[in-house]
Amino acid sequence: MRSRYSAYALGEEQYLLDSWHASTRPSSVDSDPAVKWIRLKILRAESGSDQVEFVATFRLHGKAHRLSENSRFILEDGEWFYLDAEK
Repeated sequence: MRSRYSAYALGEEQYLLDSWHASTRPSSVDSDPAVKWIRLKILRAESGSDQVEFVATFRLHGKAHRLSENSRFILEDGEWFYLDAEK
């Protein structure tokens, strides 16, 4: 989760795609250079769980915003992949 947040903050689109599970991966990720990621706060991440609840704060055109999500991950061959956001 933290590595994906860092990838968003740095505009590392290829890492985002590479860490996205093949079953839900989009064909591309378009990062917006106007978005400035400020902070990531992990609210819940239990050992052995495939879910991470977080709040990410970002600034867009001078205004602060928050993104809240309960992300699901899947472990394959010793690597974690982002699957989707729990609905």
